[in-house]
Amino acid sequence: MKTYVLPYGKGNQKADIPEDHVLYDLHGPHAEAVEDEEQAVREALRHPIDCQPLDDIIQPSDTVCIVVSDITRLVHTDRMLPVLVQELNRIGVQDHQITVLVSQGTHRAHTEQENEIVCGSDMVRRLHIVQHDCHDASTLTCVGRTSFGNDVYINSLAAKADKLILTGAVSFHPMAGFGGGRKAVLPGIAGFDTIMRNHSLALSEVPGGGCHPGCHAGALEGNPFHEDMKEACAMVRPDFLINTVFTPDGDLYEVVAGHWNTAWEKGCRDLLRIGSVPIQKLADVTIASAGGYPKDLNLYQSVKAHMNAVLATRPGGILIFTLECPDIQEPAIFTDWFFRNDLDACERELRNQFLMPGFVAFKARCIIQSMKAVYVVTRKENFDVIRRSGQIPAASLEEAWQMARTVLEEEGCRDYGITIMSHAAATLPVLCDPDT
Repeated sequence: MKTYVLPYGKGNQKADIPEDHVLYDLHGPHAEAVEDEEQAVREALRHPIDCQPLDDIIQPSDTVCIVVSDITRLVHTDRMLPVLVQELNRIGVQDHQITVLVSQGTHRAHTEQENEIVCGSDMVRRLHIVQHDCHDASTLTCVGRTSFGNDVYINSLAAKADKLILTGAVSFHPMAGFGGGRKAVLPGIAGFDTIMRNHSLALSEVPGGGCHPGCHAGALEGNPFHEDMKEACAMVRPDFLINTVFTPDGDLYEVVAGHWNTAWEKGCRDLLRIGSVPIQKLADVTIASAGGYPKDLNLYQSVKAHMNAVLATRPGGILIFTLECPDIQEPAIFTDWFFRNDLDACERELRNQFLMPGFVAFKARCIIQSMKAVYVVTRKENFDVIRRSGQIPAASLEEAWQMARTVLEEEGCRDYGITIMSHAAATLPVLCDPDT
């Protein structure tokens, strides 16, 4: 037996697992973490990719809109933003000329405390921080229409600022291929209808076909979800981008800055190199964590772990997750969809009126239904939600493993294989031919 430790909220969960049954303990290739984050940010800002440095882009008289991610994303905005503002101040831009626009997409607005967590208390005190509201038409400006027929409405503060700077983090995304980059604009600061039209592209072009085959983690080419986002972002013409890239273990690997697309694409290539892991065999049981806080803040974010863990697991296998989910029912519309069992009816409804939370729930429920059992280690107050979603709650990882082992024994499965994914939301298993 070996004790395996998986992230759970701001703590962890442990279980003794028979090591001789473990096929893979997936952490991705070794990647050295950045030692000095502040210096890494400053170096990236001063040596941008495929564009001029900020000194040549920004004028002292410019108004500057900085788009930042909301609290559900691992970005390190609180470490990045002060350095960026310091650079702007050095150029001559004063604090009152800077607006920080929080890219909520369809998520709820931050509390004041959450603003401080994301941006840092000093930045909250010094800068004008605005929460994007995708439903408030009075705050939106139309900037064009994509080749997919999507009318692009974005926050007017971003459209009208003299200079627009995008921040965020490059990550694997189960529909867009990668997070970060153009996602700061769409869905980040876009109108609700624009977001929904974009996200509907994640469905198959053929009714009844479920999800579009090109829309999955690590995929950009042939991915209409991504291509629509990219076209929308190009219409806004951001002046600069700075994105963080994290190792699968959640440590900062690098900072990329410069052109809004080419700098971000470098981040995508680097993440694919350090975050994708080749495997030669699918497991009977995959034990996974989203990666702890904030990736398991709510169920909506947590199911990214489902979408990567399933890639390491045989059809009809068993999944076990450690997901604390203190805000499990946020957003409520997601849990409403997550409780639905008729997937054919769900797809028909999504095609009639696409809702992103509904689609994420639909895709996650398809995964759950394809498995023998899915166990979720979570808070006891979350048990009812977990049961209603077709999953089985457990109070500890040890308890979940014992339940899974009982199922294996009842099926007479003695030569079972287990895969461990401590940071499943950030680790992409790639099934390879063992001879290649």
